[in-house]
Amino acid sequence: MSRAPGCPFAPPPTSMALNAERQLSRVRIWDGSTPWLITGYDAIRALFTDARASVDDRKPGYPHWNEGMAATVDKRPRSVFTSDAEEHTRFRRMLSRPFTFKRVEALRPAVQKITDEHIDAILAGPQPADLVTALALPIPSLVISEMLGVPYEDAEFFQEQANRGMSRYATAEESAAGATALARYLANLLRTRMTDPAEDLVSDLAERINAGELTVREAAQLATGVLIAGHETTAGQISVSVLALLAHPDQMEFLRGAQDPKVVATAVEELMRYCSIIQTGQRRIAVEDIEIDGETIRAGEGIILDVAPANWDARQYPEPDRLDLQRQDGPHVGFGYGRHQCVGQQLARMELQIVLPTLLRRIPTMRLAVPIEEIPLKHDALAYGAYELPVTW
Repeated sequence: MSRAPGCPFAPPPTSMALNAERQLSRVRIWDGSTPWLITGYDAIRALFTDARASVDDRKPGYPHWNEGMAATVDKRPRSVFTSDAEEHTRFRRMLSRPFTFKRVEALRPAVQKITDEHIDAILAGPQPADLVTALALPIPSLVISEMLGVPYEDAEFFQEQANRGMSRYATAEESAAGATALARYLANLLRTRMTDPAEDLVSDLAERINAGELTVREAAQLATGVLIAGHETTAGQISVSVLALLAHPDQMEFLRGAQDPKVVATAVEELMRYCSIIQTGQRRIAVEDIEIDGETIRAGEGIILDVAPANWDARQYPEPDRLDLQRQDGPHVGFGYGRHQCVGQQLARMELQIVLPTLLRRIPTMRLAVPIEEIPLKHDALAYGAYELPVTW
């Protein structure tokens, strides 16, 4: 569904109109199937925690989001993103160590240093500067590469391969080529770490391989998922959050002056609610009949959990179209909810809590270099964001 021209932060008007009438509706997607679109805040939280809504993308009726994903489903090993129940618990446990609150918080000084270095380069460089290439993309890439143990000099390769399958119109060939290249690289790195471990996620996974808990192929799939999820989404959130702040000078000034970490954390949560970047929905398949909000989702029917309209649901958020960095209306669902919620959410929060206030304080006169209508936005990708964000000061 398309966003309205001139409303870069609002969910698509069609999804908002559907949600005003009911929390779930039947929709038609690219392959002609008619899954349920879940747009209401209460319904989406209920389904995120319902074991009858499976993430197993091999099941008939699963609403794949493009041809490429559907065509490669049997070629991909199971992972934390596509497994249920005990299998999901097993995979999630293998990713838990690097994403604990303590380990993520220990990265703060490194993320602050990386952020300051990139802002130094922006201030020393030409104007206008593109905040996407100079800040929003490289910082999450550096951080996730360091966490994984992937050399940063390969970041450009990763971005290129990951993005091949992320376009809304990706073909089966494009998705397969990108996934294969990433899996091959990470499999080689895993084999290296099996005999020469370090303090990183790939080494953690290599340890699981040595213990017979994972195959190299399964571990490469987990690492690939973390890599893609760890840089593309955070990069998009940084770019669109900066754009939202530039469009709301009073809120930008508030965040610039915020000293209390709790105030900054609250502000970041509101930016994630206001700028919901996952725009293809989180996908599920009903394995039993599910009664919800006066409707019955039958076993075998697809489910698309659309977090953007849920995060703008007026039943939960009074004046949802107002950016209020002090909002206290309950948690957003941008990271999902329940057992499948984003494993890297603490890392994303920490990066945003550092990057946004630091940028505003160090470049206090920052402004858009072009009218907001001319900012090229990612309407055609899994994660929303800006392709370019030219600013001057």
